[in-house]
Amino acid sequence: MRFASDNTSGAAPEVMAALMRANEGYDRSYGADTAMDRVTALVRDLFEAPEAVVHLVATGTAANALAIATHCPPWGAVFCHTHAHIAEDECNAPEFYSGAKLVLVPGDHGKMTPGSLTAALATTGEGGVHGVQRGMLSLTNVTEAGTVYSASDIATLTALAKAQHLPCHLDGARFANALVATNASPAQMTWQAGIDILSLGGTKNGCLGVEAVVLFDPAKAWEFELRRKRGGHLFSKHRYLSAQMEAYLTDGLWLRLATHANAMGQRLAAGLRAKGATVPDAPANMLFPEWSPGTHDRLEAAGAHFYRLNAPEGRERARLVTSWSTTAEDVDRFLAAF
Repeated sequence: MRFASDNTSGAAPEVMAALMRANEGYDRSYGADTAMDRVTALVRDLFEAPEAVVHLVATGTAANALAIATHCPPWGAVFCHTHAHIAEDECNAPEFYSGAKLVLVPGDHGKMTPGSLTAALATTGEGGVHGVQRGMLSLTNVTEAGTVYSASDIATLTALAKAQHLPCHLDGARFANALVATNASPAQMTWQAGIDILSLGGTKNGCLGVEAVVLFDPAKAWEFELRRKRGGHLFSKHRYLSAQMEAYLTDGLWLRLATHANAMGQRLAAGLRAKGATVPDAPANMLFPEWSPGTHDRLEAAGAHFYRLNAPEGRERARLVTSWSTTAEDVDRFLAAF
């Protein structure tokens, strides 16, 4: 009963098989491998973006930090949610790589609102040469609270940023889960909604370790390549990254894996609600339930793994995350232990 994180799951069999095929023989290095051309073609087709440029890195932190550094100057502000992954879980890597300042934008349930973003934009960049300037917007989908932005939500927020001539980034570590939860297309969720650069996650959803950075404006592609190399994130045996991403995006595997993860999340949420737990609405694969004292100990004694969180007095709160490999039996055993 492993519900601590989708990072704890293994890699999908299709991805492992692709890695074994990539291990045969020889191929060019540093991103010049033949599979990388196919990855780029897949992304362009899926996103309806024939000029998009795609680069691969091994971690989500590298994807986010390099994407932000490529689009925000060191005197700029990156507007992100108070609890965004780039703010709370990346050890200042975005600031280190970019030199920029994160400006935290509040909002309930992990989502900034048009009002909170408008207020942050209005109070930043007014100090002339003495103050930080407006730099870019970064959104996370699925959010760190397990909620999702619809394509319309994203378009509304990016329009506010674009009015200030700011580029917009989407941290899509769980991008496939957000697509499944909202029934949006990749294009609708990204460039059609005003996103300029996407961190497209693979690791949490069945890959061994690969993330794609998709630049919808090719003008920034060469700078990204230079920053990736300078930052130490250009793999020499790059074909192992390409093989994973190619398998992930081929024949809809990425969406099938996310569909299963989301379905297991909703099965778990429904079961917990039926048994009296309070489970805030979270349509993807990450839940934040509250329950009675003593439940943590009982679940852990039964073999469940999850994160304990701070809760109001007299309650307990947890984070539960399902993955592509979570089974209905896992969920039902957890519910029985509950």
